[in-house]
Amino acid sequence: MDAFWTTAAGILETAQAAADPANLTILIGPQGSIHMVADSDWGLDALRQHHGARAAYRVSRNSRSVLVEGREGARTCRLETGNPVRQLLGGFTTIPHPAGTWRTLPAASD
Repeated sequence: MDAFWTTAAGILETAQAAADPANLTILIGPQGSIHMVADSDWGLDALRQHHGARAAYRVSRNSRSVLVEGREGARTCRLETGNPVRQLLGGFTTIPHPAGTWRTLPAASD
């Protein structure tokens, strides 16, 4: 994995563990400097260009997931936590049993 994807994955992991549910944008300057902007309504690429950043990552949170969107030049990424199946089943996951019956188990905690 290259630095763009590694940074996005690290931001996602950190955001998952953070107690603060703030939405923010992280800008990485050409020399590697970091600038954070809270609750910006600017588009990711516009914010990146305005600040002269090499890369930008937006962290968005809701009650069930964390989303990181990244932009570096023409490259983009989108990483998201959460299990849509688990969310649809209200926190339970149904799995097939080898004997042909189905079991509903509590979903593993995130």
